[in-house]
Amino acid sequence: MKIGITGGIGSGKSYVCKRLALRGIEVYDCDSAAKRLMRSDVIQQQLTALIGCKPDKAALTRFLLASEANAHALDAIVHPAVFADFKQSGMQWMESAIMYESGADSLVDRVIVVTAPEEVRISRIMRRDGITCQQALQWIERQWPQERVRQLADHEIVNDGIEDIDIQLDALLPLIIPISPIIISK
Repeated sequence: MKIGITGGIGSGKSYVCKRLALRGIEVYDCDSAAKRLMRSDVIQQQLTALIGCKPDKAALTRFLLASEANAHALDAIVHPAVFADFKQSGMQWMESAIMYESGADSLVDRVIVVTAPEEVRISRIMRRDGITCQQALQWIERQWPQERVRQLADHEIVNDGIEDIDIQLDALLPLIIPISPIIISK
């Protein structure tokens, strides 16, 4: 069974994935994979042709946030490369901030959404990226609303800084990873 972990920027998906790693569950990180794949010659050439300059982080961010059409054009290059890489990885778990928006949900059997209140998310993004509240909101608004993703997902982990993540994982994992019965032969 393939499992997807999603949640908007600042929800704490990466933290949940670290807690899973401590349990021996390796999770494919779509963001890291996209950054790695975007350094390949083929994708570099495609991105340069698309944005008209060297595709460094600042140029890509400006292009991405300039319009929805730009975002779709960039996604059309990066997402298929990430999907193919995930399939080739042989991994069972995938983390993607834009699981539904990108179509990555078609690659998994179940989706867990990590949620947090918007003010917590904004604070996390500002602290992590050293950006303003307005910039953090711009990133949040680029993604689907948390409530929409919550309704589509199969399971939810609340990462509000109050609920205990490990207790939630202890309750959730047996539902997702069935334990085979032990058969004792006589």
